[in-house]
Amino acid sequence: MKKILISVLVSGLLIGSLNAKDNKPLTSKEVSKGALIKATKKANDSKVKLVQEALDSLKLSTKALADLEKNNLKEAKHDIELALGKLESTLSAKDAPKLLPIDNRVLVKNFIGSSKDVKAAIKEVKRLLDDGKVQEARELLNTLQSEIDISVINLPLSSYPDALKLASKYILEEKPQKAKEVLKLALTTFAEVSHIVPIPLINSVDLVNAASNIAKTNKEQALKYLQAASDELDKAEALGYVSKSTTTYKNLHTMIKNIEKEIKGKNKAEKLFDELKEKLKDFKDKIFQKKSK
Repeated sequence: MKKILISVLVSGLLIGSLNAKDNKPLTSKEVSKGALIKATKKANDSKVKLVQEALDSLKLSTKALADLEKNNLKEAKHDIELALGKLESTLSAKDAPKLLPIDNRVLVKNFIGSSKDVKAAIKEVKRLLDDGKVQEARELLNTLQSEIDISVINLPLSSYPDALKLASKYILEEKPQKAKEVLKLALTTFAEVSHIVPIPLINSVDLVNAASNIAKTNKEQALKYLQAASDELDKAEALGYVSKSTTTYKNLHTMIKNIEKEIKGKNKAEKLFDELKEKLKDFKDKIFQKKSK
């Protein structure tokens, strides 16, 4: 499930930039705004499909807990059996997944400002900490995020079914209190997998694509797009989005500068643009972070 989500998102979020309206080039800010809108839509469209059997099983487990609260042991045991039955086909599958998605969340945190604004804010955070104003520093530090967070809440098949079986065992032994404790734990223990997509890199990709589209017809605007793309890379670096790619921010800046020189000269930058796009894609693919909770 996780791999499917990542591959769909990475390919989708790297699609080219907005087209110009009425042959009038968009500003760099408009390109970036469009990039964020598309990326957010793609993130929402690419949500992992929730597993209905897991949701039904959770409902029955919740009902079993309510039955136990009413001291209705027979009904509670029946509900637990039904809850396990909902997962039977999944558990018996040859390649049964370890996690079953039961909820999706997409959260956008967009820092409005340039790389200089980020650096100024970091400097202010340090000053506040030096002055012992920890809470003020924390509040400011929390704004230093520019990303789309995609979180998938999962039912862990490594522990949930066993918990239901143990609760059923306690019911047979007429130990409703222990059964309740086990069910409560099972209903609050979920695995969360988060994916972080840095917005400045999304913007940089679209700005480079936009520059590539008009490099032959509007040198001035193409250079503005590249300058904005370079600043977005600075912003991503200042915010601490680190990639495991062999490509570095320094490499990407160098490639942009080479393209700028070519545009100002003979303007045969097609191959350079293709190389930069490929490097940006690889860099962004590797910066894709997964966090499990």
